[in-house]
Amino acid sequence: MDEIIKVKNLSKHYEYYKKETGLLSSVKNFFIRENKKIKAVDNINFSISKGELVGFLGPNGAGKTTTLKMLSGIVTPTSGECAVLGYIPEDREYDYQRKFALVMGQKNQLWRDLPAMDSFILTKEIYKINDNDFKKNLDELVSILDIADIIHIQVRKLSLGQRMKCELVAALLHNPKVLFLDEPTIGLDVVAQKNIRDFLKLYNEKNKTTIMLTSHYMEDIKQLCKRVIIIDHGHIIYDGQLDSLIKKYTPHKLLTVTFNNDGVKKEEIEKYGTIRKYNPHAVLFEVVREKVKNIATEILLSKLPVDDIIIDEVEVDDIVRQIFTEKRKN
Repeated sequence: MDEIIKVKNLSKHYEYYKKETGLLSSVKNFFIRENKKIKAVDNINFSISKGELVGFLGPNGAGKTTTLKMLSGIVTPTSGECAVLGYIPEDREYDYQRKFALVMGQKNQLWRDLPAMDSFILTKEIYKINDNDFKKNLDELVSILDIADIIHIQVRKLSLGQRMKCELVAALLHNPKVLFLDEPTIGLDVVAQKNIRDFLKLYNEKNKTTIMLTSHYMEDIKQLCKRVIIIDHGHIIYDGQLDSLIKKYTPHKLLTVTFNNDGVKKEEIEKYGTIRKYNPHAVLFEVVREKVKNIATEILLSKLPVDDIIIDEVEVDDIVRQIFTEKRKN
């Protein structure tokens, strides 16, 4: 497959001067200043192929946003190389700027005091989109996101979910080949999050747009991404399939069993697995992955008053937290 994004030994370091508090320290800093360096991104390597939708994970301050800014040309790398669609982002060529989009959940690209439609028209002029393409793309995006009734309302009067839908329209009007999404669902309620996820999944499948997605909502990652890259303290600590990550760090699955009638006593069910949560009518087991189906069958065939059984994977955020903990111990 074509490599759309290539990153080789990419780093971004920031320098600052340490300053002690107090008047004496202020005077001292006129003559002697202690230079410090923060390694926001430190020698990372990865590549992303055409049409991939990749989750870019990490705690706050891990280097996610800095990486996206370097790939967008907003920030210049300290060292290393990166290329997107064959362009060097830091050169900020107009042709490249017309082929990617960056959406940041905590930054606005729409004019708050104007209707979203006015910003869409401005975007049309900035990207030199012809009338036919503009109408076609706008109608399609507005229809899919179901926002025809709000694009003529001032942006500041929209809900956060409505505003984010409009932000996505503005970012996609020029039909970018690459889309960088930095926390696009932050602050949204669960319904709005699902709407954004459904749209992104459909858009990626239809247009084969290459997408990098950062999110603290693991449901976003689970629903959208087959591959994840995990970064911590500027270093990539995992790059691979989400399924493989789950299997590597979770040798067990979760088995939820609900009971009817009077329920069950704890001692009646302890033999089936490690109990995480218990009440007489609902029990959450931790069961070895290879044995989970057999255990579920055994419980069903028992004389226990079983109402329902659900088999789940461990939450992805628990797995990521486990990786961070192990890496920092080492």
